[in-house]
Amino acid sequence: MTRKRKKKASKGISNLSQTILNILRKERNKTFNYKQIAAILNVNDASSRNQIIKKLQLLLSQKEIEEVERGKFKAVVNTEYSTGIIDLTSKGSGYVICDEFEDDVYIASNNINKALNGDEVELYVYKRKKNGKLEGEITNIIKRAKTEYVGVIQLSKNYAFVVVDGYKMYKDIFVPINKTGGAEDGDKVLVSLEDWPDKADSPNGKVLKVLGKPGEHNTEIHAILADYGLPYEFPTEVEEFANNIDTTINEDEIKKRRDMRKVLTFTIDPKDAKDFDDALSFEVLENGNYEIGIHIADVSHYVQEGTILDDEAYERATSVYLVDRVVPMLPEILSNNACSLRPHEEKFTFSAVFELNNKAQVVNQWFGRTVTYSDARFAYEEAQHIIETKLNAIPEEISITGGAYNVDQPIADAVLKLDELAKIMRNKRMGAGAISFDKVEVKFNLDAESNPIGVFFKTSADANKLIEEFMLLANKKVAEFIGKKKPQKTFIYRVHDEPDLSKLQALQNVVSKFGYKLDFKDRKSISTSLNGLLTDVVGKKEQNLVDTLAIRTMSKAEYTTHNIGHYGLAFDYYSHFTSPIRRYPDVMAHRLLQLYLDDGKSASEVIYEEKCKHSSSMEYLATRAERDSIKYMQIRFMQDHEQEEFVGVISGVTEWGIYVEIIDNKCEGMVRTRDIKGDYYEFDESQFAIIGRDTKTMYQLGDEVIVKVKETDLVKKHLDFNLVGKSNA
Repeated sequence: MTRKRKKKASKGISNLSQTILNILRKERNKTFNYKQIAAILNVNDASSRNQIIKKLQLLLSQKEIEEVERGKFKAVVNTEYSTGIIDLTSKGSGYVICDEFEDDVYIASNNINKALNGDEVELYVYKRKKNGKLEGEITNIIKRAKTEYVGVIQLSKNYAFVVVDGYKMYKDIFVPINKTGGAEDGDKVLVSLEDWPDKADSPNGKVLKVLGKPGEHNTEIHAILADYGLPYEFPTEVEEFANNIDTTINEDEIKKRRDMRKVLTFTIDPKDAKDFDDALSFEVLENGNYEIGIHIADVSHYVQEGTILDDEAYERATSVYLVDRVVPMLPEILSNNACSLRPHEEKFTFSAVFELNNKAQVVNQWFGRTVTYSDARFAYEEAQHIIETKLNAIPEEISITGGAYNVDQPIADAVLKLDELAKIMRNKRMGAGAISFDKVEVKFNLDAESNPIGVFFKTSADANKLIEEFMLLANKKVAEFIGKKKPQKTFIYRVHDEPDLSKLQALQNVVSKFGYKLDFKDRKSISTSLNGLLTDVVGKKEQNLVDTLAIRTMSKAEYTTHNIGHYGLAFDYYSHFTSPIRRYPDVMAHRLLQLYLDDGKSASEVIYEEKCKHSSSMEYLATRAERDSIKYMQIRFMQDHEQEEFVGVISGVTEWGIYVEIIDNKCEGMVRTRDIKGDYYEFDESQFAIIGRDTKTMYQLGDEVIVKVKETDLVKKHLDFNLVGKSNA
């Protein structure tokens, strides 16, 4: 894909709202009614028109637009200065992503005026003379995106400089010798940016932490966490507080709960899981229906509001899953012990209990605190074996007990019935327009020193989908239970807006090169054709590329108190309730559910909306750290394969080179245009290709090529390939 800068939506504005705002701002002197906007967007169905009307009212309430005459709107525009987010290039120039302009505003390097990548800035915008494109000058830095950076320190006698990792930091950070924190020359450090005096060429900083020697495994993993401001250890006082919590299953607390210890209950998780958030219980009722309990660790019982433990959990907001470790949201005494639903142990749980009939319809529901006992623990592979064979015998090669064994028949029967019901629920969901993203996950086999010795792909089987459907059921029904209350109550929703039409069109442009077609007629057509596309590419060389691009067309799911439904799941109400060990929004959902079960007054929307924003932000940082750790491990893996040739797929095309993803291991690297021999290659954006000026040889998105490793740089996290040629496969 060509590089596109992502528009940052203003507060509370969805993709459709932003598109409407862009239309009005582009023709700032004209007024538009909803019909005219619908015509520009090329939509004419009732659902789309109603969405446009709703978004116009939202923009009006946010004072982004004004109603000049009844039903006619125009943008509210500040004609002097604009604000936006700056995205720097490796050359020191940049582009400001600005809501009021359709195109990004170019900023020459001499007009950056000490802005750093991601900063919120004020700028003066004018037209560039040559081609009429927007150009501007940074006039003020409103807010720094970050004040802490990771880099390598270079020591001199009286001072030091930190050379920051990554190509978007165009200045080294000056560090006085008394602020180097004991770092040695060449160490990788975390440095705080303190100030940037008017006449100084570089910002001043202070070393906060020495991370270690560049290229060493732990140094680089800690550097990834530090770069995103993510912790990798708990403060001593938080650990001590957690260790002193009463985690006994005492009679006084049991009396306050529904006792479900005698109901058949078990967990199904990855074989290497250390914490178990959720368990399922299963009971056949006298009327032939099934009572199914989704039992979730009662984290909010132990993590009380106002404690240092709660403050720490809130700040982290999520566990971070790196390639070789988990950085947990909660200390181990809770995450792996008291709150983990381990087999043959009694636990305090928060439960959603449903009566389902044979058509997987919910006949009755109950929510509340429980005490449960897990009779068994299964790995996904074991549960999958029961589903596939309809037998209760688990062979040694997939057993997590170390040997072959027989599952108690009632548990095996429960797994089979749950699978049957889950498939009915999934089919209903897909029929309602849900999108099925079963993207292949890349995993590494690591040795004792965390060296990658192999790559494998994790896919979702029936056992995974069984658990997924019942977790979705609990999340949906909890959100529905509170969302439909009158008067309305503040709650934590997980929302997902409709995809942006322009992104869908860009996806169509790419997938058409592989012979696929999308249908944009209406919402149902979009979801049906997307699902068809995702099914059609399974097992094909372009699968990972198409899966990735399809996911990018989607809006980003986020937490908010303002429910707009979840497009990807086709749910009108959805929340996160089922993973409170690793997600803080789930803890908040538990607290609010209990508050309303006790007939409490609605919680503060303002306070919880702020908590939602923080949780969404931390989730985004954790995701980026996880991706960086995968990229780092891919580079380490490729270091041992420098003499080999690999078949790959061109996964991206830019003016400076092509990105190639190796088919066998999904490692992605770059072939720089200047390194391709035999011709001078030019970038053709319209064809997603580079084309030889003389030979007319074309390397296009999706083409199979053969590459060899040119360079692996663990410190800069670069993987460069040399192009051998086109594949004959």
